[in-house]
Amino acid sequence: MSQPQMIFVNLPVKDLETTKDFFAKLGFGFNPQFSDDSTACLVISDTIFAMLISEPRFKDFTKKETADASRTTEVILALSAESREKVDEMADAALAAGGSPANETQDMGFMYGRSFQDPDHHIWEVVWMDASAVEGQA
Repeated sequence: MSQPQMIFVNLPVKDLETTKDFFAKLGFGFNPQFSDDSTACLVISDTIFAMLISEPRFKDFTKKETADASRTTEVILALSAESREKVDEMADAALAAGGSPANETQDMGFMYGRSFQDPDHHIWEVVWMDASAVEGQA
């Protein structure tokens, strides 16, 4: 049996300690094996990780200009949640930990989502969906 594929999302950050503290307040942990003084490996799940990389170090990985997430959007990171309540818990925790609002709450009945910006202005969405309401609609 093959191992599940993993994803490592690389995000530039202005202040690594501030960003680590923010995500720790949301209940996330870090993998020290893939972390150092310029990078923190945020563990989202067994197969999903965000590499939080200080901007100077991040520039070593690309020849392109690094996007300023306070002015432009390059990516929106969406995470699933077990329930509407879990969506609210994470979004409220993010705002309490120093995050800022991103977009309006979306409530379609069968799907509910909220979003926030982390300290570096990356947009994160947290979404719950009633799978039974969309089964067979593909």
